[in-house]
Amino acid sequence: MAFDNEKYLREQSQSILERATQFGNKLYLEFGGKLISDYHAARILPGFDPNGKLKLLKLLEEKIDVIVCIFAGDIERKKIRADFGISYDSDTMKLIDDLHEAGINVIAIVVTRYNGQQVVKQFMNKLERRDIRVYTHHPIKGYPTDIERILSKEGYGANKYIETTKPIIIVTGPGPGSGKMATCLSQIYHEHLRGQDAGYAKFETFPIWNLPLKHPVNLAYESATADLGDFNQVDPFHLEAYNITAVNYNRDIEVFPVLKKIMSRIMGNKLSYKSPTDMGVNQAGYAIINDELVQQAAKQELIRRYFRYSCEYAMGIADKKTVQRAELLMKELNLTPLDRKVVREARQASIIAQQKGKGNEGVFAGTALELKNGTIVTGKNSPLMHAASSLILNAIKVLACIPDNIHLLSPNILEAISNLKSDIFNQKRLSLNLEETLIALSISADFNPSAKVAMEM
Repeated sequence: MAFDNEKYLREQSQSILERATQFGNKLYLEFGGKLISDYHAARILPGFDPNGKLKLLKLLEEKIDVIVCIFAGDIERKKIRADFGISYDSDTMKLIDDLHEAGINVIAIVVTRYNGQQVVKQFMNKLERRDIRVYTHHPIKGYPTDIERILSKEGYGANKYIETTKPIIIVTGPGPGSGKMATCLSQIYHEHLRGQDAGYAKFETFPIWNLPLKHPVNLAYESATADLGDFNQVDPFHLEAYNITAVNYNRDIEVFPVLKKIMSRIMGNKLSYKSPTDMGVNQAGYAIINDELVQQAAKQELIRRYFRYSCEYAMGIADKKTVQRAELLMKELNLTPLDRKVVREARQASIIAQQKGKGNEGVFAGTALELKNGTIVTGKNSPLMHAASSLILNAIKVLACIPDNIHLLSPNILEAISNLKSDIFNQKRLSLNLEETLIALSISADFNPSAKVAMEM
């Protein structure tokens, strides 16, 4: 355990409540990163609950309303969330359902930079037929530098005001560029027109502002956003104002002078922010209880990201610059792919498969994973199954103490799946992927005692 999640929830909730009191108990809080299933944070901060942000909202549920933003262009292009492989519009629907299941109500969806796209209109219709309020914000000419236009009837004034009742408004979205900050500022503009004090703050777990610039955790964040070209910097505004070194990322630092002018025009002398770091409420750094373990985990994440981008490059999803950026970040800490223990074992498994004439259609793939007790298990591809499928079955056998020569999958079931793939789906490659293998295992458990034990593991 390297991260105290309970301490984090206590201090983070307190920080948000305190910030709300600074603005007359009306705070628009831009919620960056993944609200649910934040596995990046869980990987580099061992002990961090991937659904910790949801628990944070539950602690504050009596004081919060939630607004979800989504960029119309992301709907139109069917932008995909890489970790789950689902589109941003589907992820938005999932987020609404997940929050509702947790007892947290989404009061509105804002479609940002909307230009009347038909496919976006269909998405809005779907939401409205579920009795979800939908608002549209159109692009503002000259945004964000033309402050006169932004703070006029042609700018934020053209956006319909979203009625809220709670002191803290969580403004979130499925990914970067969703229009969260602009939505917050639009609402604050309308609040002040109505004579209501309101302020803005930003909740973003990474980069962690009170860790060093080149700390592995902050470098791992850079790697996670390598495809966006984001990078961390020492916050020059914070250093000048307080003579304290704080870390922020380039986009927040670049936009701060303009953002400060906009907020100052709206809020007058009630704005106390002197730096982009001041705008944040992140307390994650204070909950790290074992920095050495955190550094080790973050280094492993840097290597994992490199392999992820390399895979996406081979698939045509990522570009070469992204892979090179991830590799350069590894080199900053003198890391190589072999610093991830399973890499050597996976490569060796591939070599052994080739030497033994295994594999499938001339492709020899090896995989490896490390169990909690340090045992490394490997798998190889074959005409029967993918390397990942073989790996998981082998790992299950190790955990369940099932001898290697015991077959977990029924030959009849394997034959039935192969026939389905070839005769019905007209597929040429019949080897089972991981999902198909687990389905076969679950069916086999009804007939095979060993498979039943494996499923229970």
